[in-house]
Amino acid sequence: MPLPTNRVLVVEDEPNIVESLRFILERADYDVHSVADGVLALNRMRNETFSAIVLDIMLPGMNGLDVLRAVREDQRLADLPVIVLTAKGQAQDRRAAEAIGADAFITKPYSNAEVVERVDELARR
Repeated sequence: MPLPTNRVLVVEDEPNIVESLRFILERADYDVHSVADGVLALNRMRNETFSAIVLDIMLPGMNGLDVLRAVREDQRLADLPVIVLTAKGQAQDRRAAEAIGADAFITKPYSNAEVVERVDELARR
């Protein structure tokens, strides 16, 4: 069975950002799901199929870098495209995310077009 190419999980604890991402991604024909903490995100990823993850770094419970590390260490999830979307835009944050295995890194405030472009590029590859 082919993997879906339009299911996206947004892992973000700021409701306004979740709604903004949901709006722009649904307009681009994505089926958007969301969770507000890292532990719930991992549970969803392990029990459902997504074509891409949009992941904040600063999350309650388990931060985004720890979530990304867990995804890359899990054989079933290791190839899942992960876009880190964060207000933590310093060079060391980008290097840390890329070293763990982020497929893309976008800083807030973000361009709607850039988010859709990265999701398109990674979810449909």
